[in-house]
Amino acid sequence: MTDALVIGAGPAGLMAAEVMAARGLSVTVADAMPSVGRKFLMAGKSGLNLTKDEPIEAFLSAYGDVPAPMATALRAFGPDAVMDWAPGLDQPLFSGSTGRVFPKAMKASPLLRAWLARLGATGVTLRTRWRWQGWTDGVLQFDTMGGLQILTPKVTVLSLGGASWARLGSDGAWAGHLSDAVTRFAPANMGFVVQWSDHMTRFLGAPIKSVALQSGHQYSRGECIVSKKGIEGGGVYAVSRAVRNGAELTMDLRPDWPLDRVRAALQKPRGKTSLSNHLRKVLRLDPLRLALLAEFGRPYPDDLAPLIKALPIRHAGPRPMDEAISTAGGLRFDALTDDLMLRARPGVFCAGEMLDWEAPTGGYLITGCLATGRLAGLSAARYATDL
Repeated sequence: MTDALVIGAGPAGLMAAEVMAARGLSVTVADAMPSVGRKFLMAGKSGLNLTKDEPIEAFLSAYGDVPAPMATALRAFGPDAVMDWAPGLDQPLFSGSTGRVFPKAMKASPLLRAWLARLGATGVTLRTRWRWQGWTDGVLQFDTMGGLQILTPKVTVLSLGGASWARLGSDGAWAGHLSDAVTRFAPANMGFVVQWSDHMTRFLGAPIKSVALQSGHQYSRGECIVSKKGIEGGGVYAVSRAVRNGAELTMDLRPDWPLDRVRAALQKPRGKTSLSNHLRKVLRLDPLRLALLAEFGRPYPDDLAPLIKALPIRHAGPRPMDEAISTAGGLRFDALTDDLMLRARPGVFCAGEMLDWEAPTGGYLITGCLATGRLAGLSAARYATDL
């Protein structure tokens, strides 16, 4: 019999397993996929952004109106703690110019291999192709290659992920077992559908640089991409929550210039020069920004300066949730105690992206998973010890 069971072998689940094993519990980790950490590995393909090197109050602000247990978890295991933890797995780190923190290897696989080896050395048992089927009379059931398996651990940590990237294991199917406590999922950190006109065809796949995006109170200077499906990329993801919630998306084509300077530049004599060439010359707009202005700005108003500073980006809503980097919604915090235990099921704790929190890319997602996994694991270990 295992003392502690973790269901879900992403960063949150592995962190929960690590802290419980360190406190003397026998731990089993069960995952539905053939191998563990699949979404974690995918995140690492573009350079594993573990956290962001910034003061904790600024870090917390990225999560919006963060619930108290989430804030507690992040204060206990925030950027500084993550930057101490990874080198302990022989993964030296570096900070980029924006404060984003990466392993020098720039991928997830070396860290995951070292982490799994350390877990194995502490006696953690890993079971793959074990799909959780919920509870029957309080007993945990799993569909496995060897048939139905039943476990009755002292404590359980659920770390089942969100509802994006189903092929990597985050399909949200677990919500059916906890439906009374779940807020409907919605895409987060996603692109938006744009039906581009033919004149944009030559720009498909091109990065949009030297712009700023704004939606509601969210603002971003990050780069974005004109894709065949619409507009996406880090700059878009940073404002996607507000856009998803109905706020207008605008693009500043000359963010380093105030409105008066843009207006003064436009008032320079144009002569016989075409408007496009005039804009290129006096505002230093590249062909892509000129194309975006034509796409979303025509027919042009007499005073073009405000449009250049706040070009409305017309879109047809978010891309499908399964394309989103993460999800909003999930298990509500009011269904949990402050130490992340399900109120309706004593001894069952929850962590990671399955919880109802949202954060932008830039290190906040992985840190949030690690932090809540650690809090759930510590809480479960205390609960098991007190039994």
